Amino acid sequence: MAQTVIKAENLSKKYIIGHEEKARYKTFREQVVQQAHNFYSRTRQLITGKMVVEGDEVEDFWALKDLNFEIEQGDRVGIIGRNGAGKSTLLKVLSRITEPTTGKISIKGRIASLLEVGTGFHPELTGRENIFLNGAIMGMSRAEIKRKFDEIVDFSGVEKFLDTPVKRYSSGMYVRLAFSVAAHLEPEILVVDEVLAVGDAEFQKKCLGKMQDVSASEGRTVLFVSHNMLAIQVLCNKGFVLNKGQLVYRGNNNDAINFYQSHAVTLPKDNLAVRKDRMGGGAIRFISSWAETPEHKISETFFSGDNIQVVAEYHATDPTVQKLSSLQIAFALTGPFGEQLADLTNVSNGNNWTDVPAKGKVICKLPRVPLNAGMYRYNICARVNNIIEDFILDAGYFVIESGDFFGTGILPGSDQGSFLFKQDWELQPAS
Repeated sequence: MAQTVIKAENLSKKYIIGHEEKARYKTFREQVVQQAHNFYSRTRQLITGKMVVEGDEVEDFWALKDLNFEIEQGDRVGIIGRNGAGKSTLLKVLSRITEPTTGKISIKGRIASLLEVGTGFHPELTGRENIFLNGAIMGMSRAEIKRKFDEIVDFSGVEKFLDTPVKRYSSGMYVRLAFSVAAHLEPEILVVDEVLAVGDAEFQKKCLGKMQDVSASEGRTVLFVSHNMLAIQVLCNKGFVLNKGQLVYRGNNNDAINFYQSHAVTLPKDNLAVRKDRMGGGAIRFISSWAETPEHKISETFFSGDNIQVVAEYHATDPTVQKLSSLQIAFALTGPFGEQLADLTNVSNGNNWTDVPAKGKVICKLPRVPLNAGMYRYNICARVNNIIEDFILDAGYFVIESGDFFGTGILPGSDQGSFLFKQDWELQPAS
């Protein structure tokens, strides 16, 4: 029978958020009186043991709320959720970096955590000294650390800089050494946040392989936060889905990914004009985007092999943009696991526009779309003379359902990759 190594009961974490009153003009006398009042209030709060929060209003924010779960030895748990769902807070509570507000958590075994670039290392110490410091913090003897030392250094690839203070390391070098220390000092539980995204692709692959070895070969437990669903699918055998601090689903990794994707379609539609999370100079602004049929029927769902048009409506806010030397519009298509599939641009297709209406829409036509079943999102970007004027992440999406792409009556499985290719096969005897 598998042993429970982590158990959470009614686990909650609350933060106090301060809101400052909108500034208005105050006389010198009013400012002196206000500062005296603030000093008196803060002093009183400190004496009475209350939390001091700057600002006139405070708000309770529950980063985690009433979580109950058990994790068994050897489990590889992927923790999934949108930004602000509480994933990183949960890892910090599990790593004892912060204490829960209510509830309790029981942990059996030694935990190694890699949560943020900079966590766990002393910047003034060298890489060599930090390896021994981290091992000592984890309760290992100097002899145990020496036994693993060469393996840690070889995996990290920072041997040349081992006697350099880590404050001079790049973020990539920092993460390489930090992960190597965390994974090799024999923790019973390894906790890893999205920080691995800082490393290069080759090192990320090494990290995933090491985490698989730590769990499968050595029977250790891994908790992994990532927005890369493909990495979650490859590494993990179980999945937790968090939403607004609550555990809304737990099960095997594929079911958890499917649950997250089917409930994550909360992207704005027809209101790009009010999106604040955008970049660019602003000479052109996208105001809406959608997918449609060639007959201009807007739809969210299509079948493999359908003809699809991706549309973005825009306003040219700067009149000089209407006479251009170059306008580039791009739809960056991402797949069901968050991987980028293609950058669809008018320029790469030979369409160079130098006459641009002040208000209009751009249409990217995709004949017989060769996509397998899944949800596909896209970012949109407008460049004028190679300068970004508007860029919006997750501007829209569409869903593909399995269709008779090959004309054989056989529907490809959704687990057979994102793309479908027309194929010709031959069977020939050996010569």
